[in-house]
Amino acid sequence: MYLLRPSTPAHVCTSCTRRLLAAVQVSCRGNGTLLTPRGNATTLHNAYSTTTTSRKPLRLAIIGSGPAGFYTAYRLMRKVQDAVIDMYEQLPVPYGLVRFGVAPDHPEVKNCQDTFEEVALSPRFNYIGNVCVGKDVALSQMKPHYDAVLFSYGASEDKKLDVPGEDTPGVYSAREFVGWYNGLPQFQGLKPQLDAGQEAVIIGQGNVAMDLARILLSPVESLSKTDITEEALQTLSDSKVKSVTIVGRRGPLQAAFTVKEARELMNIPLVSFKRIPTDLYPGRLTLLPRVPRRIAEVLYKGTPIGQPSNRSWALEFLKAPKSINAQDNHVSSVTFTKQKILHEQRLHLQARPRPTDEEETLKASLVFRSIGYKATPLLGLSSLNVPFDNKLGIIPNDVHGRVISPSQGPGNLTAGHVPGIYCAGWVKRGPTGVIASTMQDAFASADIIAQDWEANVPFLNTEGGESKRTHLGWDGIKEAVIAKGIQPLSWKDWKVIDKAERERGKKKGKEREKFRSVEEMLKVLND
Repeated sequence: MYLLRPSTPAHVCTSCTRRLLAAVQVSCRGNGTLLTPRGNATTLHNAYSTTTTSRKPLRLAIIGSGPAGFYTAYRLMRKVQDAVIDMYEQLPVPYGLVRFGVAPDHPEVKNCQDTFEEVALSPRFNYIGNVCVGKDVALSQMKPHYDAVLFSYGASEDKKLDVPGEDTPGVYSAREFVGWYNGLPQFQGLKPQLDAGQEAVIIGQGNVAMDLARILLSPVESLSKTDITEEALQTLSDSKVKSVTIVGRRGPLQAAFTVKEARELMNIPLVSFKRIPTDLYPGRLTLLPRVPRRIAEVLYKGTPIGQPSNRSWALEFLKAPKSINAQDNHVSSVTFTKQKILHEQRLHLQARPRPTDEEETLKASLVFRSIGYKATPLLGLSSLNVPFDNKLGIIPNDVHGRVISPSQGPGNLTAGHVPGIYCAGWVKRGPTGVIASTMQDAFASADIIAQDWEANVPFLNTEGGESKRTHLGWDGIKEAVIAKGIQPLSWKDWKVIDKAERERGKKKGKEREKFRSVEEMLKVLND
């Protein structure tokens, strides 16, 4: 048996994230510098490192350019002398969910890109965009050229409800809808029918569900200055949605959204909140822990009575979806089975509801499922002896980030560890937490790589106590990739795309206008 996963990371607010990152920067600066490429490489390597080794420089491949990958690189380049990192990304553009998952009206969450930019400017970092590992280049091709591989490619699929009618027209996953309005190329053909009717039902009560509701209900004018796509703006302008109901299987004390998300929905102009039954909470809110108490206070307060409104939203608790119903080949309603929580468990944050014999049907012209994402195995994992847990949607690991073989067990230090193979982010712990918890998780993975490197344990190509890798990294496979007709992109290429997007946005009075297809991105470079 292997250790399944760490406990869900605690939520870390934006303010704490800034303080934590600042503390890390101060502790790792050395001579007052970060990763800015000043001076010669040797001087830089010595200034940025805390670990020394007689071996040749650590050569690491990172698969995925989201927060987990970048934060691992950020930490490791300060922990290991002369570590050289190649980061592979299947899209031409970097940043993963920071670019394609963060709500457009939350630009402050994207400030981590400044840190990632700093990492990318290091002479010890190499960005390889528009190259899909497993498809454009096999993991077995990469192996001879690296000491280690870190998988941080995130969760590429969404969980399903597994109820009748889930594939009915008018039903969308949160992942595809969020990707659509954020410009993710694979979802630009979605064409959501927001003009189909007035009632939208969102199944799931996490922060992503709250984001969906806020985007559906916000005045289009408030989104027009963000980096939301122009097509999404136009579709939202034509939307007929007047009410949004966010439905969860658990009770309000077990809901996954944060007080910040609830407060933002309360503050949307001309949008009212349907108050929840008070019997779902204890008579005295002071009995609650701090976080659920703050949420309860916001929900109790609601929107001001008598405030004018032309749209509304509601939270429905203790309802599990049973079926999605259609009329004239389009979703018309959702039937739920009512749930209950035992009285003695009602204050438990992890209480599990039980089904009752009662049902309730909610009218719906649009349905969104928002019950989480899941990772899938990368093509060719087995060539590196990397297992994958399809049930949990993770690469089995020892919690710290070492990939382990379930047949061998975790053991001590590296016993059972697949040599030179590590993971970080959602593919390591499951799709939980926010960017701040991803940073902490990535730092833990970087620290364990540094620890193993210093301890001289076997890595990818260790034979007889010596590394047999070529030291070539990306240069060892570049020609084979190009020979397939693939156009690899550098960080410099990304900055050309970035500049073009910002210029497009400036003409429309917004931060940027994203290119919505890979072809458009490459055209900027090839014209």
